[in-house]
Amino acid sequence: MRIDVLTLQSFRNYGNQSVRFDPWCNVIFGENAQGKTNLLEALVYLSCGRSPRAKTDREMIGFDAPSARMEANIFARDRDFRVRVDLYRDRRRKMSVNQVPAKNSAELSQVYNTVFFCPDDLYLIREGAASRRKFMDNALCQLRPRYAAALSAYHRAYDQKTRILRDSEERPDLLAALPDFNEQLVRFGAVLVHYRSQFASRLSEYAAMHHRECSGGREVLEVRYQTVSAVTDPSAEVSVLTEQLRRHMEDHQIAERASRLCLSGPHKDDLSVTIDGRDAKSYASQGQTRTAALSMKLAEREIYKNVTGEYPVLLLDDVLSELDPKRQEFVLNRIAGGQVFITCCEDDRLPRMLGGRVFHVEHGVIR
Repeated sequence: MRIDVLTLQSFRNYGNQSVRFDPWCNVIFGENAQGKTNLLEALVYLSCGRSPRAKTDREMIGFDAPSARMEANIFARDRDFRVRVDLYRDRRRKMSVNQVPAKNSAELSQVYNTVFFCPDDLYLIREGAASRRKFMDNALCQLRPRYAAALSAYHRAYDQKTRILRDSEERPDLLAALPDFNEQLVRFGAVLVHYRSQFASRLSEYAAMHHRECSGGREVLEVRYQTVSAVTDPSAEVSVLTEQLRRHMEDHQIAERASRLCLSGPHKDDLSVTIDGRDAKSYASQGQTRTAALSMKLAEREIYKNVTGEYPVLLLDDVLSELDPKRQEFVLNRIAGGQVFITCCEDDRLPRMLGGRVFHVEHGVIR
């Protein structure tokens, strides 16, 4: 899969811009705050309907503009696609694929996929569980439309339950609706656990291979999925997971009402990462954690290839400048086989060795 042409209008600091990309390697350089990351953000959004940076769509609309547009010509699965997203300040966004309105973000993910790697991802191991859940969610929302729908529904039910618990002391009548939202949480939560378990299993396999190669065979990386204690086997059928989550939630009902917090459910899931059997978050060196994070992101790319039969579009946002020469070489040796976008500063010449096209970005203009 590849992105042939991208057109932006009033997106971030871009006015009206259209650019044609190389099918293999695209190096985008320029000084800080010129729009390099904004360009990659648009490519990610068009692939999944979500930004890796912005909390709301309005943040991506240029100053003083009422709306923004992103549009791309895509080639994937031996077909041509045209994906378009229009963002508005005062109403809901519009999305389309080949001029047919898209009902949800999952329809964008069925066109093409991206793996986005930025400097913050190098600290994936050291950060809290929320970062690793986001890592899983971002990948699975593109790979599995059912997962994306379940995650959205789970978040809605979670927000509703949180409000009920928070306001129940002043409004005890709200508790009458609690069983309905509990049932939604266990049903949709079981779908999340099912897919997360499968993803973590493949992630561990591929990440261990990459980490072993990068460390010269000296270290063993292991990634394990962690969910609520009542789930004895995360890879079990969804019906079994549903019953186990329901039992866990029932056991926590009194504690939830007392604390007025949602204490039970996969919204607390995590990935346990160990190197040679020791917890990487607590004991790994900076070099080891970076190697582990690199291995997990490259493993994500392999999972996409395994599921879809094509490499996803790989977006490397100023990552190489954060790595030592050994890890730079490790990444560059493993990005062949699909379309790649690499952003870097003006004085960073290393990615140019890959060939392809080189673009200069200055004040939201690509040349």
